[in-house]
Amino acid sequence: MGKLDINKKLKRDSLLNTSFELFTSQGINQTSISDIVKKAGVAKGTFYLYFKDKYDIRNRLIARKSSQLFGKAYAALMHEHVSSVEDKVVFMVKHILSELSRDPKLIALIYKDLSWALFKEAVTNYSDEDDENFLSIIESMFDHSDVKYRNHEVMMFLIVEMVSSAGYSSIVYNQPMPLDELMPELETAVRSIMKTYEE
Repeated sequence: MGKLDINKKLKRDSLLNTSFELFTSQGINQTSISDIVKKAGVAKGTFYLYFKDKYDIRNRLIARKSSQLFGKAYAALMHEHVSSVEDKVVFMVKHILSELSRDPKLIALIYKDLSWALFKEAVTNYSDEDDENFLSIIESMFDHSDVKYRNHEVMMFLIVEMVSSAGYSSIVYNQPMPLDELMPELETAVRSIMKTYEE
């Protein structure tokens, strides 16, 4: 990477980091592009070199943070002796929810976007070359699985929707119970969904 590319990356990362800080402290609706560029210490024109508007930068943040969450879970999984796809999915679900429970700023940013459809769209359309390509990793997991699943994308949609909704309520509101108590119930539900989709 040349000096110009490094400078571009630094400016873009500064805008992303500043946006994350402002979006999570004062909300996206209360944050203007002027607020972002002022705090990042760049010209407004620089913002538009990288992003269309504040919703574009929000989508890129969701893609980046989602990829980072998945990347951490996948890296942790690589250090475990987990062989079945079912066990891998359960492990990653638990890891991601645990990470979210320790990061209230992150859950404040992505709480409305904790869904398979939006998650997939964000990562497909907004991921950077540095981001973990979780879609291809999941495809590979299913391709190399001893157990075959029908419609595994639909299955993952159902799992992510169920886990994200229940996990959010548990983390933010302690409803229907705190996350550590809910986790075994979520594991049972995930395994049940996966069993239903076995071929």
